[in-house]
Order: sequence, then C-alpha cells, then structure tokens
Amino acid sequence: DQALEAGEGGLHRVLSGLDLTFLGIGAVIGAGIFVLTGIAAATKAGPALTLSFVIAGMACLFAALVYAEFASTVPLSGSAYTYSYVTLGELPAWI
Repeated sequence: DQALEAGEGGLHRVLSGLDLTFLGIGAVIGAGIFVLTGIAAATKAGPALTLSFVIAGMACLFAALVYAEFASTVPLSGSAYTYSYVTLGELPAWI
C-alpha cells in the first residue's frame, strides 16, 4: 500500500533476516515432518533417528547456502525460476 501511495513501482525489501529464516525453514520442512517423524519413531526408533535428523539438517543447510549464493548473484525477484532462467535459458527454466 505504501508503494502505491508514493507512486513507486517494484518490490521493497521489508522482511528481516529472521523472517526469511523461518520462511525458508517452513518451505523446506513442510507438514510431513509431523506425520513421518511419529511413524518412524513408533516403528523403528533408535539412535539412528537422531543421526538422520542431523544429516537431513546438514542437507537443508547446504541447500539454503546455495539459494543464498543464487540470491546474492542474481538479486531479482522470481527465486528458482529466475536463477534457472539466468543460468540455463528460458525453456529449461520453464520446465
């Protein structure tokens, strides 16, 4: 609303680092963690469950670092489509 009142176009950076962190966690984790964790713990509980969480967390960390690198290299809106478009072209980005 403020951009429309001021007559400015485009997007403004209004999200904090904490907002973006929780948004990224929510996008990566999803609702499946609440269902699948209980099923895995009920049927195959053991110390490997904790280790699997650590390994999955590291994989998510690396994916987040890749997206951070993309965002700093290509500071445009559009996320994954824009990164694919810039690196591979229009057709692979659309697919």
